[in-house]
Amino acid sequence: MSVLVLFNKPFNVLSQFTSTDGVLCLSDYISIKDVYPAGRLDRDSEGLLLLTDNGKLQAQITQPRYKLAKTYWVQVEGIISQESLVLLENGIDLNDGKTRPALAKAIAEPNLWPRSPPVRKRQKIPTSWLELTIREGRNRQVRRMLAATGFPVLRLVRIKIGDWSLNGLQPGEHKSLSLHLPEASRHKPGKRR
Repeated sequence: MSVLVLFNKPFNVLSQFTSTDGVLCLSDYISIKDVYPAGRLDRDSEGLLLLTDNGKLQAQITQPRYKLAKTYWVQVEGIISQESLVLLENGIDLNDGKTRPALAKAIAEPNLWPRSPPVRKRQKIPTSWLELTIREGRNRQVRRMLAATGFPVLRLVRIKIGDWSLNGLQPGEHKSLSLHLPEASRHKPGKRR
């Protein structure tokens, strides 16, 4: 039996178990032994982070060849244009190559928990929200894709990875699932950082 932990990572928390500079990290929230992050969220991003004790499952979640969908709700500066959504759906040229096509749509502001600290507000610059689904995980990819279309990210919340979603978890909360995976595929995931 394998363990999968669904964790709602708060803003300003590291996606690793150790911190050398006093910044909050996973060990401040999760005491389950022998689980390791399957991927990461940047310190300034929020939302779903998966952890597991199964190396094969960890690889299936993180490696681009499996093309596991990751869905984000993103608040951007400005009113997102249909033209920018089409660009995102066709793939964006970044300095490390063109991204795979994404699913992108404008959405109403979602009902989310308040962020601490709150997102800065500028009276003369409106903001808008979009839902973006990608199937790769380059460094700061969503932020770079949106910056390339002229819409800087103000808030980034991952709500879903594959079939797993936040499903009511509040920031800092986690839920542990037991999964029955073939024993032949079970091996230890990477080391904690």
